[in-house]
Amino acid sequence: MNKTYKQCFKCLQAIFLICGFLLLGNALHAQSGPSASGMVKDTLGVPIVGATVKAENKLTGKATNATTDVNGVFNISNLQTGGNYSFTFTFIGFETKTLTGYQALAGNKISLSVTLKESATSLTQVVVTGYGTSRKADLTGAITSVQAEDFNRGVISSPAQLLQGKVPGFNITRSGNPNDRGSILLRGPSTLRAGAQEPFYVIDGVPGASIDLLAPDDIMSIDVLKDASSTAIYGARAANGVIMVTTRKAKPGQSSLSYSGYGAVENVSNQIAVLGGDELRSYLQANNRTLNLVDNNAGANTDWQKELTQTSISNNHNVSLNGNSGQTAYNVSLNYLNNKGIIKTSGLERFILRANIDQKFFDNRLRLNVSGVNSVTSSRNIAREVYQNMLTYLPTVNVRQPDGSYTENFTRTRGYLNPVSLIDNNIYNSRVKTFLGNAIAEARLFTGLKYTLSISYQDEQNYNDSYNNRFSGLAQGLNGYARRQSWTNNKKIIESYFNYDKRFGNHDLKLLAGYSWQEDERNNGFGTSNQNFVNDNLTYNNLTLGNAPAGAVINYSVDDPILGGTNPPIAILRIISFYGRAQYNYKDKYLFQTSLRRDGSSAFGANSRWGYFPSVSAAWNISNEDFMKGVSFVNNLKLRAGWGSSGNSDGIRPFTTLLLYGVTTGSRFYYNGSYINPIGPRQNQNPDLKWETTDVANIGVDFSLFNNILSGSVDVYDKRTKDLINDYQVSTTQYYLPFLTANGGNIRNKGIEAIVSVRPLVGKALKWTSTVNVAYNKNTVESLSSNLFQLDYQRTAYLGGKGQSANPSQILQTGLPLGSFLLARYAGKDAQGVSQFYKADGSISTTPPVVADFAYVGNAQPKLIYGWGNTFTYKNVDLGFFVRGVLGNKVLNATLANLNSPSDATNVNIPRFTLNESPNDNNAYILSDRYLESGSYLRLDNATLGYNIPLKVKSINRLRIYATGNNLFLITKYRGIDPEMNMGGVTPGIDNNNFYPKTRSFLLGLNVTF
Repeated sequence: MNKTYKQCFKCLQAIFLICGFLLLGNALHAQSGPSASGMVKDTLGVPIVGATVKAENKLTGKATNATTDVNGVFNISNLQTGGNYSFTFTFIGFETKTLTGYQALAGNKISLSVTLKESATSLTQVVVTGYGTSRKADLTGAITSVQAEDFNRGVISSPAQLLQGKVPGFNITRSGNPNDRGSILLRGPSTLRAGAQEPFYVIDGVPGASIDLLAPDDIMSIDVLKDASSTAIYGARAANGVIMVTTRKAKPGQSSLSYSGYGAVENVSNQIAVLGGDELRSYLQANNRTLNLVDNNAGANTDWQKELTQTSISNNHNVSLNGNSGQTAYNVSLNYLNNKGIIKTSGLERFILRANIDQKFFDNRLRLNVSGVNSVTSSRNIAREVYQNMLTYLPTVNVRQPDGSYTENFTRTRGYLNPVSLIDNNIYNSRVKTFLGNAIAEARLFTGLKYTLSISYQDEQNYNDSYNNRFSGLAQGLNGYARRQSWTNNKKIIESYFNYDKRFGNHDLKLLAGYSWQEDERNNGFGTSNQNFVNDNLTYNNLTLGNAPAGAVINYSVDDPILGGTNPPIAILRIISFYGRAQYNYKDKYLFQTSLRRDGSSAFGANSRWGYFPSVSAAWNISNEDFMKGVSFVNNLKLRAGWGSSGNSDGIRPFTTLLLYGVTTGSRFYYNGSYINPIGPRQNQNPDLKWETTDVANIGVDFSLFNNILSGSVDVYDKRTKDLINDYQVSTTQYYLPFLTANGGNIRNKGIEAIVSVRPLVGKALKWTSTVNVAYNKNTVESLSSNLFQLDYQRTAYLGGKGQSANPSQILQTGLPLGSFLLARYAGKDAQGVSQFYKADGSISTTPPVVADFAYVGNAQPKLIYGWGNTFTYKNVDLGFFVRGVLGNKVLNATLANLNSPSDATNVNIPRFTLNESPNDNNAYILSDRYLESGSYLRLDNATLGYNIPLKVKSINRLRIYATGNNLFLITKYRGIDPEMNMGGVTPGIDNNNFYPKTRSFLLGLNVTF
């Protein structure tokens, strides 16, 4: 048993010991006195499990809480004798009910039977919007809310994965790498800049906070703001949508200690079938070819994929303590995640400590809240060369030679390296420490008027450490090469705003006015390196022990994944904003909303630093009209329409618009006995660079029918992005350099989204809820040009490989979607079995095609994204499963193309696919539409079986055990490892020797609340 397991075991021992003391204490201190008990049911007579019952003594103000069990029964003991009690019953999706006038007499037991009425499609549910909250019934925009009980289950390393497949139009793609955050797209791509497509996160009112600061168990709900009438209040950062995250907090009168944890086993879900050693020898012998002597160890049959992968054991533990007296509320939680990768030496370990305290003063007229979150994430990565070599390295050699050295052939080129040596002899570690502190003061100045001041500070410390030892093929002859990088990013935000709510007669008015100030400092740090160490024992931990030879260049650079590139300068960005919003509600029938935000950013040109982002929307609650009173099967029917504008400034460096000077690469000169780095222009100036702006028009309908048995919503949208930021070729007679970052071009996304939920079974014992969501989106690049710059097309995705480095695989072109494939057209094989291709004039030839012969052959954008979830409950047992998938997209299987090279079979391994190829086909590897495959798939993403253990122990409110399976099966025609490719950036949908295998996981979990 390793150290981690011992620590986890000790932790569990301590938890159960605490539970034992709590149980004992409860038994010792039990006293007789007035009590209350009863049952809570819905209108169909079905017991409600987990409803909160609050008993409050009106004379003393003391409150006691209880929760209904699996039979809908609650028990409250030790009421204060002589107290005048009221009982309040609450449950999500139901209207709150309060019973008053109950006297707690000595020895008496108060018996209650309560029926809660379900609110129409949970219309009373509170949804978090920008700088406030609204009832779901009052929404005029496209907002999807996901509660904790509906989150995805499994080994979750990033909270964004909780929503995968749950929100219409929300596309998350991720590999099996625990360190991979994946890509997130909402309603299609709308920018040409990599790293500028992710939604904007707001955590408990803190804008721009890191989503990875939260443990999934600490999240209560997530609200996704999708249309611009909802997102425009966040202005220049909201073009990709806004995700509002609300963390768990105790309700008044509640206090609890809870633990949740799981242990998981993960394995590779699929591998590429390549030849074994004997199979390769037989193939070569049949074709009169032989291996080089150094590449043929007698009897060697090495399965490199098996040598590199492992069964991953992961575990997650979360302990939280919270309470709420009505005046003081607190929450403290600790989370630990250890997610080992299925490729050896890779993995992720994370600690998160979170604390929150909320205090009310002056008869609730002043509320102060202070919160802090500290996260430490340690990642173990692998060299990118591993992915290709685990497939191509010859299986006819052993991992090691008889003398113990790794089998290597350094005379080979193109990165041909022993993959086991790559993970054993190279260390790539990173660590991120993030702290987020937030203080809120909320003052109720007079009836209806509230002032809020929020101050937050986020500090992120990044450390990248790597070491290539003396046996590493990546640092040959260096006797060890160490590199360390350290830099910090911090963010300061001040939000100051007023909310005014006033209801008079049939009119309801809500006003918002505010000011925001933000300063981001990025890349404050440096890197260093050294080489030629006496031994490898200390790896990167003491660089002073290196002995770099004369002329060796020290690497001072920092590779910032946000700013991009190598050695970006320290950067400070400031954003100042003014914003306002007005909401009007007449008789709960007619709803109107308008907002305006003015943003100023130092990142943009001196002539274009300010932008305006307006929105307007309206809704009609048709079901509240008098003419609908006789339509009994309609519980809710609302029509919505809105338009808004928001911006996108993600990924823009603060100095993008300035004339920058720096060291010009490759031009050192000799002066006065030394080599000097020359300084020269590295970036052209553009004072007119401005925001990318996205305008969205949205029409939607919300409905609930047949006593809320059937409910859902449908949205149709038109999303247009203008002033795209791109690099344009310019004349060096006008500019220092041949490229200029400027605005130009438009992208359009049109689509329809729908989510429908039905409850076919609503019996007392057996319940079934089924939810389907689908989203169709059409993406089009409408223009790449502006009034100043003309660009007809832009070729992208230069994948290279065997003489193809000058060949693009995708193209940006007016009228086509982003991610359009530009490839040679495969024309079958000739009589000798050699691959042929169509030429531009329509003729067929075995001559390798040139770019002029390429054509548009499909695109990576899916036509349809869907998800289907089902939950069955029978008494104490629950079963849920979730299926999701995509339709209509293409994936370029460049990995298979690179492997499918019969002529190279004496140098690299080949897949079984190649056994059907002619050994004479020297064109088999050429990228063409032959390798453009359907990316459609259907995946059983997760299935969970749970059991709520019935307990009569008063100290334990809830005890649940469950088992979950993830990625249980996949239906697809794709011939690679998995069709779910990264859809981020400007070159989506490409599988190119860089795919960390997907995993299939099984886990056992426990939830207990005291």
